[in-house]
Amino acid sequence: MAGRPMSSRALFVTLGIVAAVFIPRQGGSLTAYAQDPATPDGTTRDSAAHAADPTWAPGGQRQRLTPDNCVFAFIDHQTGLMNLVHNAQATPFKSMVIALAKTAKLHGVPSVITTSAEDGPNGPFLPEVLSLLPDAPLISRPGQINAWDNADFVAAIEKTGRRKIVMSGITTDVCVAFAALSALDAGYEVYVVVDASGSMNADTQQAALMRMADAGATMGTWFAIACELLWDWRNPAGPGSAQLFIEHMPSYAEVYHSHAAQTETGGE
Repeated sequence: MAGRPMSSRALFVTLGIVAAVFIPRQGGSLTAYAQDPATPDGTTRDSAAHAADPTWAPGGQRQRLTPDNCVFAFIDHQTGLMNLVHNAQATPFKSMVIALAKTAKLHGVPSVITTSAEDGPNGPFLPEVLSLLPDAPLISRPGQINAWDNADFVAAIEKTGRRKIVMSGITTDVCVAFAALSALDAGYEVYVVVDASGSMNADTQQAALMRMADAGATMGTWFAIACELLWDWRNPAGPGSAQLFIEHMPSYAEVYHSHAAQTETGGE
């Protein structure tokens, strides 16, 4: 098998993505390798089927996340509070937070950002996220531990008109959990991005996730939520999603670049 280029199908399996794989065009751009043709009106079969019915199964009852039905809430990802995160290494954790912000930007999902006592040791919100989401309201809480106790934060969520909240923050057991439990109690659906939320240790993280899950929140990861929002590689955000995964998933990047190198050399 040595010297043979990796087939597109083999790359699907390697990446764990069965719908499509991104292959390079000349000039280094990204394009989707699609298995199914578009419908006569120009939409893909899958996107056409799910545009009006965003459920997990056609005609089903469980709605999935789409760019049109959710809002992202970034809670207390502050420079000082980053030092409290010990359930994950600092660099990969920060990468997940930035990747989540890029995902919101890519799909045009509204976001709400909040900080706690940012003038003190908690510090300002991560500047990388603020630069990615300049239009997101930044709610500075003067003392409330629970963001849901802040009327401005709740009003910013309500203004979006969306009932599904994708939450992340520091710390998971306090700032995320308190807001998540409150939002659930208020009738919202809550999706917690576990790898963009940090705690003081692994046991604390696990206990917080169990508490929120028991209350009805859905646990997820950045990659899973990014793929759920994309849904079909043939959608307009497909190339941007591929680039995002390359930037924030080293293993994905290595497979992609290996495939690109074989494609350019013809497998020689």
